[in-house]
Amino acid sequence: MSSSSFLSSTASFFLLILYLLGSSQVSDGAQQSTYIVHMAKSQMPSSYDLHSLWYDSSLRSVSESAQLLYTYNNAIHGFSTRLTPEEADSLMTQPGVISVLPEHRYELHTTRSPLFLGLDEHNNADLFPQTGASSDVVVGVLDTGVWPESKSFSDNGFGPVPSTWKGGCEAGTNFTASLCNRKLIGARFFARGYEATMGPVDESKESRSPRDDDGHGTHTSSTAAGSVVEGASLLGFASGTARGMDPRARVAVYKVCWLGGCFSSDILAAIDQAIEDNVNVLSMSLGGGMSDYYRDGVAIGAFAAMERGIFVSCSAGNAGPSPYSLSNVAPWITTVGAGTLDRDFPAIAILGNGKNYSGVSLFKGDALPDKLLPFIYAGNASNATNGNLCMTGSLIPEKVKGKIVMCDRGVNARVQKGDVVKAAGGVGMILANTAANGEELVADAHMLPATTVGEKAGDIIRRYVLTDPNPTASVLIQGTVVNVQPSPVVAAFSSRGPNSITPNILKPDLIAPGVNILAAWTGAAGPTGLPSDPRRVGFNIISGTSMSCPHVSGLAALLKSAHPEWSPAAIRSALMTTAYRSYKDGKPILDIATGKPSTPFDHGAGYVSPTIATNPGLVYDLTTVDYLGFLCALNYTSSQIRSVSRRNFTCDPAKTHSVADLNYPSFAVNVDGSGAYKYTRTVTSVGGAGSYKVKVTSESTAVKISVAPAVLNFKEVNEKKSYTVTFTVDSSKASGSSFGSIEWSDGKHVVGSPVAITWT
Repeated sequence: MSSSSFLSSTASFFLLILYLLGSSQVSDGAQQSTYIVHMAKSQMPSSYDLHSLWYDSSLRSVSESAQLLYTYNNAIHGFSTRLTPEEADSLMTQPGVISVLPEHRYELHTTRSPLFLGLDEHNNADLFPQTGASSDVVVGVLDTGVWPESKSFSDNGFGPVPSTWKGGCEAGTNFTASLCNRKLIGARFFARGYEATMGPVDESKESRSPRDDDGHGTHTSSTAAGSVVEGASLLGFASGTARGMDPRARVAVYKVCWLGGCFSSDILAAIDQAIEDNVNVLSMSLGGGMSDYYRDGVAIGAFAAMERGIFVSCSAGNAGPSPYSLSNVAPWITTVGAGTLDRDFPAIAILGNGKNYSGVSLFKGDALPDKLLPFIYAGNASNATNGNLCMTGSLIPEKVKGKIVMCDRGVNARVQKGDVVKAAGGVGMILANTAANGEELVADAHMLPATTVGEKAGDIIRRYVLTDPNPTASVLIQGTVVNVQPSPVVAAFSSRGPNSITPNILKPDLIAPGVNILAAWTGAAGPTGLPSDPRRVGFNIISGTSMSCPHVSGLAALLKSAHPEWSPAAIRSALMTTAYRSYKDGKPILDIATGKPSTPFDHGAGYVSPTIATNPGLVYDLTTVDYLGFLCALNYTSSQIRSVSRRNFTCDPAKTHSVADLNYPSFAVNVDGSGAYKYTRTVTSVGGAGSYKVKVTSESTAVKISVAPAVLNFKEVNEKKSYTVTFTVDSSKASGSSFGSIEWSDGKHVVGSPVAITWT
C-alpha cells in the first residue's frame, strides 16, 4: 500500500488496528497461525551444539510437521513458526520457552525539506565537517525495498564501503547483487513470514527481491540519505535540488513490506540482520496500533538495536487528529509526528457565481477549456447510497460526461476518486475535505484537472452546486509557491498523544516535515500508485508520518557522524531539546486540525531544528540499565522483561522504581489527586563549562512547577548534574490537560523540555 493511497482515506480508516494473523488449515481442521517464540538462550542443554538445533528439537516436541521460518540471534533469542493454538499452548510448557506470541501485521505509515530545515549544502559543510565526500554512517531502512537505478542512490564521489560493514546484497526477481554500490551498500528482503500466511509472493505484481515496486521504500530511504540530485521535480512541481537529510551517509534497505502488509516475523528477522550487518541508524515508517512492549515486535527488536548503539526512529502513525492514536511509543524508540513545510501547490476552484476557492493539486497535463463547465455533485450522479464518495463504478456516465464533478473525501483513495470521475467521462474534479480532515490540504498528482479544498470551502461549494439551477465551475492549476505562512503547522493526520501504553512518557517525541515531500520514486508505478496510471517519474510528492520519520533518521545520521561517541538517547535528546514550538514572532505553532495552538500531545518537543541540534549544550542520556529499571517500574515480570531484553533480569525489591525517574527529555505527569509529584533528571554537559539557569512556564494556576537546584554549574565536558522537578497540583482548580515547559540556558544554549499534565 503506498503512502499516497494510504493517506487518502478518512482519519478513522487510518486507525491502525493490530490484529492476529492466520488462516491456513492443517489436515485435522485446526487453524494455523504464525507465532514468535522467545527462548531463554542460557538454558540450552549441553547436549546441543547450536541453538538452532535446540529450537528445532523444542518445536518437534509439539509438532512433527512445523518448520522454523526464522531463527533469531540479535533482535530476540528464538524463532518463528506456524502452529495451531493447541500446539502453541503445548510449546509454552517446554523447558527454556519464555513466551509464544501470535504474529502481528503492521502497515506503512504513509525537497524543500533540507532548505526549510536550514540544511543547504553550504551549511551542511560548516555544521557537520567531515573528511571526504562520504560518511561511514549507515542508515538501515525497513520498508518496501529500493529502486536502485534512482539518481538518489548514485555513488559518485563516494569512498570505499566502510570496513565495519558486514552486510550484503541479495539477488532476486529483477534484482542482482551488482545493483548495490558505494552508496547503496546493502539490500535484502524478508518474505518467509508473509508467505507463510499469505502464500507465495505474486511475482507478476511485485518482485520477490529488494526491488521496490511500490515507491514507499525508495521515497523514505532517499529522504533519509539520498545523494544530491539537481533538477529534481515531480512533473515540474517542487523543482530544485533534491537531497537526503544526510546525503553523505550510506544506505542499506531491508524489504519487509509486501502488498499484503508487513509481518512481525519478517520485521524481527530484518532487525536481527541489520544489527548483524552493523547499521548505525534504523528507520521504520510502519506501525500497527498499540500493545505492551513485550508483545510488540518492533519495540522488542528496537531494544536490541538500541543496546548496540543503533538509533531507532519510527513514524508516530497517521491516525490523527484523534487522541491516544500513536504507534511506536517505546521510550527507546524516537517517535516522529508530521508537520508541514513552507511550500504549497495551489489550485483554484472557480465557480459560476464569481467566487473562487483555493485548494491544492499536482495535476500536470492539458488545462481545462478557458470557460466555465457544467458542474455536478457526485451524490446526484449516482444511484449508490455513498455516491458522493466517487467509489469505483458508482458514477452514472450520462450524468457526468463533460462535467466538473464534486466528490467528498473519505473511504477510498483521493487519487482513485479522480480516476473514477475520469473513467465515467468527467473532465475535472473538486474534492472536498469533510470534518475528519478539516482544513488540511494534501496535494496529489491527479489523473485529471482537480483540486482538493478544505472543509469550509467544501461546504460552501457543495451548497452552490446543490442549490444553483445551472451550476458551473472550473479548476486552475497554479504550480509551486514557497514561503507560505504560517509554517510549519502540525498535520491533521499526524497521530497524537497521550501515550496509551505508558502515560508518564510523553509521545510523540517531536515532529518533522511530513506533508507534500519530494523524494525518489520507483520506476514500476505511477505517482498515484494506481494500476491505471501509466506515468513514470523519478521523484514523487507524498505525505505521511512515513515521510517525517526518515527526516529524523537522516538527521540522526548527521549527528552520529559529527558526534560518534553519542548514544542513541543523546542524539534524540539533542534533537528534542533544540526543537522549536513557536514561530519567529513568538506565537505557538498551530495545529491545522483545529486552527489553534498545538500542544505537546501534537508536536512533542516541537519541530526539529537540526542546525542547533549539533550543539545542544546539555543532553539527557540513557543506558540499557535505565531502560531495565523502566521495565521494573511498569511491574513487568521477569519473563516479560526477558522477552524485551533477552536477559535474565530480576528487579531489585529493595529499590523503588518509578517511570517518573526515567531520564527522558520531556515530562508527562498523570494527576490522580491534589499533591506533589516529583520527577528527577540528570543532564550531561556536551558544551563544556557553563552556568545554566532554569526557566519554568505553566499555563495553569492549578499546577505549580518548581525546580531544585535552579542553577546548574558545569566545569567541563561530560560532567553530569541532577535536578528534581516538583509538580504541586491543586485538582480543585483544573481538569483535562495542561501544558508548560522547563528550559535551561547558559546564555548560548537553550535546553528545552515540554511538560504535559493530565488529570485522570
